[in-house]
Amino acid sequence: MNQQHQDERVRIREAMDRLLTGQATASNGSLTVVALAAEADVHRMAFLKRHVDLKNEFYERVRTETHQVPETEKRLRETVTKLKKTIANQKAEIEELRQLVTRLTLASAVLTHESDSHTEPAPVVDNVVPFPRSTT
Repeated sequence: MNQQHQDERVRIREAMDRLLTGQATASNGSLTVVALAAEADVHRMAFLKRHVDLKNEFYERVRTETHQVPETEKRLRETVTKLKKTIANQKAEIEELRQLVTRLTLASAVLTHESDSHTEPAPVVDNVVPFPRSTT
């Protein structure tokens, strides 16, 4: 590791300590990677690419030291809950539509049967020439 990476790692660890003690100086103080990168004066993408282990360490410290769930995990859990609710609603709607199709099919069959049994055959008109049926 070169000296620049070592300096970044030191700044990131110091920024972790400040955020976890609520003494943020360069960020909004939230317990997120974005705030940590801002607090350490390290570009967020550089932080995420070069210091993944520190990101994981930060989130682990957030869990253990503050007894909080990281913001990203909260958002993911909320999204999962919403998606599960959406899936349940869609399954219920599909089942309702299947029942409706069955009822409509039965109603159509009853109406077709009733109309066939009550109607008289159509009168034969002498000026109508039937088309031959195709064999294909």
